[in-house]
Amino acid sequence: MRFSIPSDHPCLPGHFPGRPLVPGVVLLEQVLRAVAADQGRAVGALRLPQVKFMAPLLPDEVARVELDGQAPRWKFRVLRDDQVLVRGELVLADEGGPA
Repeated sequence: MRFSIPSDHPCLPGHFPGRPLVPGVVLLEQVLRAVAADQGRAVGALRLPQVKFMAPLLPDEVARVELDGQAPRWKFRVLRDDQVLVRGELVLADEGGPA
């Protein structure tokens, strides 16, 4: 799934003044959208047992979410071209241990 966060997005003015970066929570929201699209529906409560932010995404840059796996567990990557920005794992909250 490809996406970009526009430079007028309301999350950007405070993150960071003078050099806006797309907040990690906004990137993770795109991962959740990719999982919902993959499943054809929202999947409910999820856990993120591991997430690593490796490089920033700037406003208006195009990135993509790649998923590997299926319910109840996915590995994901957010990439800009071939550069990994974020990688991690997403698990349904009622699978594999406490939420």
